[in-house]
This record gives sequence, C-alpha cells and structure tokens, in this order.
Amino acid sequence: MRKNFLFAAAVLFLVFGCKSKMEEQKSQANNTVETKAFGTLPDGRTNTLFTVSNKNGMTMSVMNYGGIIVSLTAPDRTGKMDDVVLGYDSLADYLKDNPYFGALIGRYGNRIAKGKFSLDGQAYTLALNNGQNTLHGGAKGFDKVFWNIEPVSSPEGAALKLTYTSADGEEGYPGKLDVAVTYTLTDDNQLKIDYRATTDKKTVVNLTQHTYFNLNGATSPIVDHELMIKADRFLPVDSTLIPTGEFLPVSNTPFDFQTPARIGSRIDESHEQLKHGIGYDHCWVLNKVNGELSLAAVLYDSSSGRQVEVMTTEPGIQFYSGNFLNGSNIGKSGVAYRWRYGLCLETQHFPDSPNRPEFPSTVLNPGEVYESQTIYKFSIR
Repeated sequence: MRKNFLFAAAVLFLVFGCKSKMEEQKSQANNTVETKAFGTLPDGRTNTLFTVSNKNGMTMSVMNYGGIIVSLTAPDRTGKMDDVVLGYDSLADYLKDNPYFGALIGRYGNRIAKGKFSLDGQAYTLALNNGQNTLHGGAKGFDKVFWNIEPVSSPEGAALKLTYTSADGEEGYPGKLDVAVTYTLTDDNQLKIDYRATTDKKTVVNLTQHTYFNLNGATSPIVDHELMIKADRFLPVDSTLIPTGEFLPVSNTPFDFQTPARIGSRIDESHEQLKHGIGYDHCWVLNKVNGELSLAAVLYDSSSGRQVEVMTTEPGIQFYSGNFLNGSNIGKSGVAYRWRYGLCLETQHFPDSPNRPEFPSTVLNPGEVYESQTIYKFSIR
C-alpha cells in the first residue's frame, strides 16, 4: 500500500513538475527582448533601444542614454494598446531638449538648495542648473549618461539591468558610486524598478524615475485623471521650490488626495503653494513604516479605464503635474506636449535632505548598500 502511494506521489510530482516547468518556459518565450540602433551619441557610441514584452502584449522600450523609458504600452478597457508615457521618436530630440522624459535620475533626485551640502564638516559644491539650486543631479545627471544595459532572466517577466559607475567628484558629489537599476515588465502587468548602489566614500544618494504618464495616450491634458495619494502631510516649498522644513497637513487644502480626486478640480485655486509650483510640484510624506513596500498612490483615467497603482519603499512621492510643458516639445508621432499633458509620480526621499537633518537621511557610507524598490501596477477599471 505504501509503495503504491509513493509511486502515485512520484507520478504526480513528475506531471505537475513538468507542467510547472513548461509553463515557466512558455512564459519566458512570451517575454521577448528586441534591440535596434537608436541614434549615435556625440562621443560616437551607438545608442541601442531595448524593447521587452510580456505575455499580455504590454511592451516597454528603454535606451542606453539616460536609462530612459522611451515607450510603455498598456491596454485600455477595450483591450486597445496605447503608449502611456511621453517621449520622442529620435535620440536627436532627447539630446536637444528633454525635460527628463522617462529618465533615470541621480545622483540626487529633486532639488538641493543653492547646490551646497556638508558631510562630516566637509563642504561640497554642485552645479547650479535650476536657478540658484541643483536639480536632479546637476548639469549632467544620470539622465544624460550612457547606461550599460543587458537583458536578465527573471521568473516574473522580461527584465533589463542597467549599470553605471559615477566617478568620485562627478557633478561635485563625493565617492565613486556603482549603480545598478533593474526594470522588470512582469507578466501581471507591473513595471518593477529595483535600485542598488554602493560607494567607496561617504556620499548622498536619492535615485528615482522621471517618466511622464498620460493614461489616455497623450490625447488630452492629465487634469481629468483621478489621483489618490496615501499621505496626510506634504512638504511646503519656498518660491524656488526648496522645502521650508515644515510638514503641513493636507486636510482642507488642494493637496488633499487622501480620497481620489480629479487633478484639475483644485489645481488652479489661489493657494500660495500652487502659485510656487504653477500647479502641483511637491513632495507628499507617505503614511507608512520606513522601508516597507506599500501603496503610495493610485492614478486612474476614466476615459480609457486605465489605472496605475504605485507601490514603493521610499518615504515620499513627488507629484509633478507637467506645469512647465508649453507645446514646444514635439513628441512621438508629432504630438505637441502642451501644458499639463503629462504627470510624474516620482518615488524618492525628500528634496534637500542633505541640508535638513529632520528629514530621513540620504547618506550612504562605504560598506553599506543603497536599495530601493518601486512598482507601477497597470490594470483596468
């Protein structure tokens, strides 16, 4: 009796084991990676466009220059695929004028006041590229460097690993920083972004991703999108968009997205903070335990039915409502990206943290590993 039972168990193991293996192989077969030349950089290097797809037909294209997500398709409620991120059709356009469309941002996402900070009494001066402040890493941040890209195997779906080494002193930041970022387009329609970095000298790090979303395929402004942000406080800023150091409650302000609200419903109110940003360009303090992967925001477009849930290990999220787009950026398929034609949901530590000891620290020491994860989960409602 026992022998018969063991024989049956062995047969079941082989059957289901083979089935599981076949399903895994089938999934991997559906997760393709295609490459093609996408222009030549000024230094002569070929810029390659890597396109991955999942078993549901979603695709994502990423290039070496800036680690930029050039396109990302997602289905609407009828199953029609549209590109839901802003960008250009050619490398030349990205080189000429790119307001960070789809780019990896570093070494420090967002702003550092007056381009200065200190570590252990040592003062560091950065390039000023946003008035009197440093924005998104400086004059040549990670959005303008060549990232090495290689396809990597993942049980979750097609993945691309991007690596870059930032030299000690690059853009004024201390330490040689080795960075690895993995983009995974999963078979359950998630864009998973994993960040990792190490340094040989004490430094500051705040990595993020600057994709502009428009869930209706950039056919109209994003003011009719509905947004929820899981935060009861936000960081007010001065006229140069540097945080004042306060943590203000969102209740009874245009910054209250604790329950879903149409973005355009309060964006033009006469609130001092909206005047500073010409709309929303602020960091929300997420309601969470530090370091846990949890829901940060939900974006929904009723016209297409597309929804994106944003999950992150980061303590904050910068919601930027495309206030500086003015129609001069002629994007993919000749679309002029007008005012508020795209929005960013940048998961990150807080702006100007190196100068704000009351904010969560962005210091990275030798021997430590910087790790962060953000997930954009697409679905239909």
